[in-house]
Amino acid sequence: MVMSNYSIQTRLLHNTYSIDQTTNGVSTPIHHASTYHQEDTDQFGKYDYSRSGNPTREALETAIADLEGGTNGFAFASGMAAISTSLLLLSRGDHLLVTEDVYGGTFRFVSQVLNRFGIEYTFVDMTNYELVKNSFQENTKAVYLETPSNPLLTVTDVRAISSLAKQHNCLVYVDNTFLTPEIQQPLQLGADIVLHSATKFLGGHSDVVAGLAVTNNEEIAKQLYFLQNTFGAVLGPQDCWLILRGLKTLHARLKLSVQSAEKIAAFLEKHPLIKEVYYPGLKNHQGYEIQKNQAKNGGAVLSFLLESKEHVQQFVEHIQIPVFAVSLGAVESILSYPKTMSHSSVPDDECEKRGIQDGLLRLSVGLEDPDELITDINQSLEKIVKKETLFSK
Repeated sequence: MVMSNYSIQTRLLHNTYSIDQTTNGVSTPIHHASTYHQEDTDQFGKYDYSRSGNPTREALETAIADLEGGTNGFAFASGMAAISTSLLLLSRGDHLLVTEDVYGGTFRFVSQVLNRFGIEYTFVDMTNYELVKNSFQENTKAVYLETPSNPLLTVTDVRAISSLAKQHNCLVYVDNTFLTPEIQQPLQLGADIVLHSATKFLGGHSDVVAGLAVTNNEEIAKQLYFLQNTFGAVLGPQDCWLILRGLKTLHARLKLSVQSAEKIAAFLEKHPLIKEVYYPGLKNHQGYEIQKNQAKNGGAVLSFLLESKEHVQQFVEHIQIPVFAVSLGAVESILSYPKTMSHSSVPDDECEKRGIQDGLLRLSVGLEDPDELITDINQSLEKIVKKETLFSK
């Protein structure tokens, strides 16, 4: 089925694998086979062993490649499996430039694993073009972007940094987890490899752990397939099917979640207890104009800053609707504390450098009634005020 002329909204539902060619079933079959019978000793069929290829995984990999405007997709056992395997395109002596306030798991892999293989790295503020420009070294081989970043939602100009990277013959990686291809398509902006924690918005239901990588470069695709097959951190067929099912509702879920996030961000921006709201959909956000030019909207994740860790503890104690948990991008709103959750592997001094403060909370907005979420947030903030008033007497 050729669907390239259709919108993403339609292509989320209709693709090459949306109708099973054997039975005409409208759900992709789950192929649990680990191995496949061969008719010949020298000429094997399309599939031989499921680490190397599986029909259900192929359906997902084809779908995400299409949605991102790429040629090849790769499904991994987790977002970090996708990130770490893809970064192993680098070799000893290479240098990597990385977004400064990157996800904690990526920070850990780069600073504690890649360095063991003699791969150098520099964390840099990717919003500062001149700083990035001056950070390239003779051995710089790749630039790793996360935009909007986690958890401060800083926005990197993907076109500008990609163009700069190409002048140095560098690969460009973009973690697109927060926005998905529904909102932002980095390959069209100059990136070489797009990465996802599909656990988040793509799956959308807090019931599967998965990672995806996409490229539009055939040579890079060959190398990624070699690494995927060699390291073997592939996604199982059942989990592939769950992500395929999640993709079908991505447009509808994100539409509602983004609308709610915009409303909640506007409320928080005016609340006297909130010191700062980090959301690229707000006009006063430093990256608002760039975000508007490279993405459809600001997404469904925001962060906000309270006065102290004590205020955070009081707020979390009284909040009722969002779950307080690791992760994001689900049908239920998820409230997280970056210092001890997403960025627990980042040392305190490094967190301080990146502006990840004790009073910072991250909210992934789900599908609940936004007015009820605002009421819940407000009542929890009021509890802080009452406690402060009580202690001041």
